Amino acid sequence: MARIYARTKGRSGSKKVVRNKIPEWQTMKKKDVEKKVLELRKEGISKPEIGTILRDSHGVPSIRLTAGKKLQAILEENNMKEDYPEELMNLFKKAINLRKHLNKNKKDLHNQRALQLTESKIRRLGKYYIREKKLPKKWKYKPAEVELLVR
Repeated sequence: MARIYARTKGRSGSKKVVRNKIPEWQTMKKKDVEKKVLELRKEGISKPEIGTILRDSHGVPSIRLTAGKKLQAILEENNMKEDYPEELMNLFKKAINLRKHLNKNKKDLHNQRALQLTESKIRRLGKYYIREKKLPKKWKYKPAEVELLVR
């Protein structure tokens, strides 16, 4: 599928190994994985980092395969759900950093365009998440409020 603004197609990359059952060499059990996920989340570690830590340090190739549910489902069951989806938060951070840069470098036209594209993506995702009921109906993207939210 082509990109919206870049006129390029997606890049190929490495694919995850297809697994249907838990490997014999894995030592962690379902309850241990869930405990570790909750413990890492309480420390403030993001979801992708949790997966990487469990994979690299604890030998868990797939949280979903081991626990029988996705990482997000584990967090929701234990009332650790985030207010905003992670994808949206990352875009908020990107937009804030671009705004800071543009305050110092007013004539940087390339990054002005990058900010426009980022904020456009935030608004599109916002509409999607409102439709999916992950954001309130009256939610609007306001850069000043988002900056306070991210801090």
